[in-house]
Amino acid sequence: MREHVETLDGMPVRWLEEPWAGGEPLLYVHGVPNAADMWAPFLAHAGGIAVDLPGFGGSGKPADWPYGMEAFAGFLERFLDWRSVERVRVVAHDWGAAGLLLGERVTRAVAIATVPMLPGHGWHRFARLWRTPLAGELAMGFTGRFALRRATGLPREEVGAILRHFDHGTQRAILKLYRGADAEALARSGERMRALGGPVLVVWGEADPFLDPAWAQRLAAVLPSDRAEVVPGAGHWPWLDDRSVVARVAEFANG
Repeated sequence: MREHVETLDGMPVRWLEEPWAGGEPLLYVHGVPNAADMWAPFLAHAGGIAVDLPGFGGSGKPADWPYGMEAFAGFLERFLDWRSVERVRVVAHDWGAAGLLLGERVTRAVAIATVPMLPGHGWHRFARLWRTPLAGELAMGFTGRFALRRATGLPREEVGAILRHFDHGTQRAILKLYRGADAEALARSGERMRALGGPVLVVWGEADPFLDPAWAQRLAAVLPSDRAEVVPGAGHWPWLDDRSVVARVAEFANG
């Protein structure tokens, strides 16, 4: 993979890139607390572009940036314009759901355990902690290798990849992101998903501890495609529990 770091909107932007077969590139959009590195298996399999969102990985982490779903979507629009990429196939995870707000620019999409952006969404226990002043700061301060493994169930190497970028800037971004996230505003943003320019596959882990897998069918029902796949026994990062997910996602995304 080729790693790039350049300046956009006055701040560094880091992304990983691997050649793809042709047509629109796959744009991989990570969530919390990850960075573009989490998409390495997908990049190796199908190529594409994986960008670090502001506040994460090697991208800028300014204190005054308006961290939120709409701000992330605006960043992705500017990033694609900057790279002269007109249309994309999106693969999104968690808060990477911002990639589903790119409308007709998206020719196909895969939503993997994304923040639902639908009425009725509630926060998981860690999100509720992060949304609480002082308690959230304390939780961030005590987040180390052991605590992160226990909270997420991620393998050791994945936890290490997260901790490489889990500095004060990322911790601050996560707190601002969750404290500024209003359930009704997220649902209003979700209305924009109906404008997606192509079919969508929804993938969820059956044992996701953060986002109820029941969201898979609910989300699929409002998207241009009603196809949903629940991966047996898998968690919030289903491709780590079932490696065949990578190939199935790539097959759908490539049409």
